[in-house]
Amino acid sequence: MDLSNETVGALRVDKATLHDQVVARIRDLIVEGALTPGSRIDEAALIEQLGVSRTPFREALRTLAAEGLVEIRPTRGSLVRKLTPDEVFSMLEVLARLEQLAAELACKRATDAQIDRMMAIHAQMLDYYEKRERMPYFKLNQEFHRGIVSLSDNPVLVEIHGNLHARLKRIRFVGNRGPDFWADAVSEHEEMADALRARDGARLGEIAARHLLNTWTRVKDAVT
Repeated sequence: MDLSNETVGALRVDKATLHDQVVARIRDLIVEGALTPGSRIDEAALIEQLGVSRTPFREALRTLAAEGLVEIRPTRGSLVRKLTPDEVFSMLEVLARLEQLAAELACKRATDAQIDRMMAIHAQMLDYYEKRERMPYFKLNQEFHRGIVSLSDNPVLVEIHGNLHARLKRIRFVGNRGPDFWADAVSEHEEMADALRARDGARLGEIAARHLLNTWTRVKDAVT
C-alpha cells in the first residue's frame, strides 16, 4: 500500500503522541505514589489499565528509565526507582546551585515577553493552589522551574538540570503533601516571582537555592 507523505507524517505524529501520553500517564502514577518506590511494575495490569499494547508501553518504560524514574531489569521485570536519602539530598544540593546560577543568568538574558510568560505561569499556579488542585499545581510548578533554567540560555546548564530534575519529580511532589509545607513552598514561589519581575538575579538566585534546600526539610521524613 502506498502512503502519501502527508499520511506518513500523520502516522508519525500519532505515534509520537501516543508515546508521550503513555509516558505522561505512567509518570503521573509514579509521582502521585500509585506506583510506589521500589515496587515491581505489573506490566500486564498497567497495559490493561492504560488500554495500550505492549510495544508503546515498553517504549514508555525506556523513556522513564532514561529519566531515572524506572529501573529496567532484563528478564526480571521493571521497578519504580527508589532513591536513598543520601541520593535525594545530594541531588537537591546540586540542583539548588544549578537553579541559583540559572536564575542569575535568566535575569540578565530573558526578554520582557519571556518574563511575562513566567508571570502567567506563576499566576496560574496560584489559582490551582487556591483550588487545592495539587497535580495541576505541581506540573506548572515544574514548568516554572524549567522555564527559569531555559531562560539562562545555557544549553549545558539546561541539560544537566533536566537530568536531575526528572529524577526528583516524585520527591518534589511529596514536598507539598501537607498544607503547611505547601503554603511555605508557595510563599517562596511568590518571592521568586517578585525577584524575576524586578530582574534581581542575585535575589532570585538566593531564593531559588533556598527553596530547593528547604525541599529537603519538607521531604526527608518521607524518604528515610
